[in-house]
Amino acid sequence: MASKKPKVAVAMSGGVDSSVAAALLKRRGYEVVGVFMQFWAPAGLEYGENRCCSLESWHEAQEVARILDIPIYKVNFGRQFKKQIVDEFLAKYKAGHTPNPCVACNKFIKFDLLLKYVQTVLGVDFLATGHYARIKNYELRIKNKKLQRVFSLDRPKDKKKDQTYFLYNLKQGQLQYLLFPLADYTKEQVRGLAKKFHLPVHAKPDSQEICFVGKSHYDFLKKYLRLKSGQMVDESSKVLGRHQGLPLYTMGQRGGLGLSGGPWYVVGFKRRSNQLILSKFFDSFRLMNRQIKFSKANWLAGKIKTPLECSAQIRYQAKPAICVIKKNKSGYVAEFAKPQRAAAPGQSIVF
Repeated sequence: MASKKPKVAVAMSGGVDSSVAAALLKRRGYEVVGVFMQFWAPAGLEYGENRCCSLESWHEAQEVARILDIPIYKVNFGRQFKKQIVDEFLAKYKAGHTPNPCVACNKFIKFDLLLKYVQTVLGVDFLATGHYARIKNYELRIKNKKLQRVFSLDRPKDKKKDQTYFLYNLKQGQLQYLLFPLADYTKEQVRGLAKKFHLPVHAKPDSQEICFVGKSHYDFLKKYLRLKSGQMVDESSKVLGRHQGLPLYTMGQRGGLGLSGGPWYVVGFKRRSNQLILSKFFDSFRLMNRQIKFSKANWLAGKIKTPLECSAQIRYQAKPAICVIKKNKSGYVAEFAKPQRAAAPGQSIVF
């Protein structure tokens, strides 16, 4: 009697990456089902203002599923997405932080809410996505007199598309049920496979902006936050002009300041006086940090022993920098060999 094929749900967005992920898994002998997630869109706008789940994307995902001869289901996570991603995004900006909603979406929606849904409702063995990342089963540990597998999250073949930065919140209980079929492919190879498989999305451009903000990040913040104009000042407190509201600016920002005589860089905030501090120096002392403190940490393979020397990224696609992680009273501190530029509250630091 033939063994049952493993069943996998693929999060399909109508994009080239998730479409090729589904095609590859079917060709590897899995029983594949597609799942399209519908998220939140601003009130009064047409369904699908969120590019990740537009009506066009749903139709594209359906067409890919038809070509691959797999079923596809649509699930509405709009309420949860609004509360845990959009509302938190706005609250963080209001508080002067620089949040990363893609990190939050992976943590709360894709690899928590969606994983539980496909396991309980669809009865699958695995959840797969089109992320460029790799999962390895790299060792066995003895826990309570039983052997326990330990999984690692590793970088993929395509270092330019590496998305492990957004996935650091994954846990062992999730990693064992996840598949990333694109780990061994470059983006160019993925587009080539899409064409080879006759998938109509092979030339679809990658999405660049945050999916739910529409065409403009700034317009979205202006619409949903109460903003108060104030002074732009240099490091000696000389008034340079007016800003449109402190939440619209982040540390190290150069563009969108509307000032002549530059370049100018955002180097600080005086929140009590509602002033934005600017400098002409790319490496102003206000932007450089040898120490970055953090209180919340997710160690993928269990708690670490400190001090620990490793490398760290403080933003997506940043070059990893050598640091030492130490424990302190409030959590941890990462001490860098070389100063890091424009670290802002709310950013993720990934080791």
